[in-house]
Amino acid sequence: MTGSLRPDALPDRAEVLTMLAAFGQRAVDTVPDELGSLELTWLVAEFEQRYGIQLDLDDDRFDAVRTVAGATELLREAVLADRAGAPR
Repeated sequence: MTGSLRPDALPDRAEVLTMLAAFGQRAVDTVPDELGSLELTWLVAEFEQRYGIQLDLDDDRFDAVRTVAGATELLREAVLADRAGAPR
């Protein structure tokens, strides 16, 4: 985990939107709710770098995430699983 994150922090919608906005250097309010596979791939890489958590997503789980809400849920689950020592 990087020093700028609180140990108890979970990614929320605002943080996910901020990470996605950096993809393409766009304003947060222009990020669409539906995600393409390139955006999701980039988001996963950004999340892994920020949180120091390696996600191991199978194709089905990756393909199931198509919205900002779905991505937020996935990333929150990854942080909680990492804290619990569970595999992701």
